[in-house]
Amino acid sequence: MIQTLLIANRGEIALRVIRGARALGIRTVAVYSDADRNAPHVREADTAVHIGPTPATESYLSIPAILEAARVSGADAIHPGYGFLSERAPFARAVAEAGLTFVGPSGDVMDQMGRKDTAREIAIAAGVPVVPRGEDAGFPVLVKAAAGGGGKGMRVVRRAEDFDAAVSAAKREAASAFGDDTILVERYVEHGRHVEVQVLADHHGNVVHLFERDCSAQRRHQKVLEEAPAPTISDAARKVLLESAVALAKQVGYTNAGTVEYLVSGDEVFFLEMNTRLQVEHPVTELTVSIQGQGLDLVQLQLRVAAGEPLPFTQEDVTCTGHAIEARVYAEDAFNGFLPQAGTASYVSWSSRARIDAALESGSVVGTSYDPMLGKVIVHGPDRETARRKLVAALDDTAILGLTTNTGFLRALAASDEFRDNAIDTAWLDAHPDAIAPPSRDVAALLAAHAVAGDVVQDANDPFGAGDGWRLAGEPAPVHVELDDEVFLVDVTSDPLLDRAAAVQVADHAVEVAYRGQRFHFARPQAGDADQATASDGTLAAPMPGTVLTVNVAVGDRVEEGDVLGVMEAMKMELALKAPLAGTVTTVGAAVGEQVPLKHVLFVVSSEPGSDA
Repeated sequence: MIQTLLIANRGEIALRVIRGARALGIRTVAVYSDADRNAPHVREADTAVHIGPTPATESYLSIPAILEAARVSGADAIHPGYGFLSERAPFARAVAEAGLTFVGPSGDVMDQMGRKDTAREIAIAAGVPVVPRGEDAGFPVLVKAAAGGGGKGMRVVRRAEDFDAAVSAAKREAASAFGDDTILVERYVEHGRHVEVQVLADHHGNVVHLFERDCSAQRRHQKVLEEAPAPTISDAARKVLLESAVALAKQVGYTNAGTVEYLVSGDEVFFLEMNTRLQVEHPVTELTVSIQGQGLDLVQLQLRVAAGEPLPFTQEDVTCTGHAIEARVYAEDAFNGFLPQAGTASYVSWSSRARIDAALESGSVVGTSYDPMLGKVIVHGPDRETARRKLVAALDDTAILGLTTNTGFLRALAASDEFRDNAIDTAWLDAHPDAIAPPSRDVAALLAAHAVAGDVVQDANDPFGAGDGWRLAGEPAPVHVELDDEVFLVDVTSDPLLDRAAAVQVADHAVEVAYRGQRFHFARPQAGDADQATASDGTLAAPMPGTVLTVNVAVGDRVEEGDVLGVMEAMKMELALKAPLAGTVTTVGAAVGEQVPLKHVLFVVSSEPGSDA
């Protein structure tokens, strides 16, 4: 058995691997960048090694730094988690060449299956059905990176005239995310369902499947909700999925845990790719799959397989019971274009009614240098509807303040009729951007006002020291809170809705409410507050914290409304910055490569006559 395991990752997956290794009595080593000195995974491991500056390229993506950390810590094995180096064949080879055990498939297998183009040819050889190539199928087509996953470097193209631009954008994103801009073009299957099969293979020729998961609730090819088993596929389609996944793993000589992904349309099944690592959504498999009636831990099985042990069960021992659903919590503003967010989570409370795989805690600082996923909320029930209701309740319990997340969106999506009725395919969220609405602002404002009313700002024995609007002669004045320029005047003698689950945090000039998962940040005006300056119609501020990639204009340039003035990036998402009106550029507030905070003024365009001077 492995003695000391280094986890070449961070966040919730590092914590998950530490938990699995510790159950087997394995010593654990965490690695961390400058930004993660005080991160939970650093505190949780038996020891930790600093590997470099904050940028991932200088720390979590640095193979020499990881191997040196293994050397100084005495590690004899490395678990890559997911993301970062987890699917990099050179890393797997370097680990083996250093005399260490890599918890995953070999570099050669990773080379073959980690690339969508090569994996496609292997799938054909194994008799696995594949999506027709784009040039043979006509539009729409899907342009996607051959060397990676996670929705990066992927574009749907519906018209020939948009093809070249889509390929250029996909290549740029793929090069940034994976260091390889090779592109694959396939037929785009409308309204398909994304179904994947968990496989596990040892070094003795044994390969089993652990049933399937449905990951159809996606936004821009990024998974949002995942569940097991797949609720809509036929017995015939399931048979093809499970059998072909095992055949593919055998064909390539796969070892350890892997996932074979498919697109299912009716009874048609098309191979998409194979992920040569543990998946983010592995918990739904752990909650539904049993081995001879006992639960399983995929990380522990990974470690046993990596140590050379044969699988301790056969396919006949594997059963699937009940239903599980997972929700991914991201640092993003889901009701404002899903823009990435950053900041300090001043208060974090996860539900006690769910399995929580997360590294976010009160006081955590979330930057833009790494993936925006903060954690996962996972539930299990005897059937899908019970599990769905449990997820809604668990997301109601979840409260994150100080930092905007997509938790309110997840709650609304899980509670929607469309998700309940299995009507959400891979394209649904992108085709219906306004279908999922946030919870009531009015309820949140009422909760905020009641919190303000009970907030003692001076002396608990002084009636003038409370913010409840009490007046000596006359009815109490309403409590005043503001959100996005909307003013709420609340009579605090009304029902405070104390039976509603919510978290509220009051500060001198603001009050935050987490209600049904959604964070609301209300301004709390105080007497004597100066009026805040407002941006003119021609001011373009940073809609998210991030890095400026391009600046296309200079002061004095004439622009039309909608012209792209520049491009910025945060958490691997690019955003075009477009002129809000026609006029002359009077201010350029950032340079290429500069890190800018939220609401930093990037450009000002003036429409005033004579501004061309």
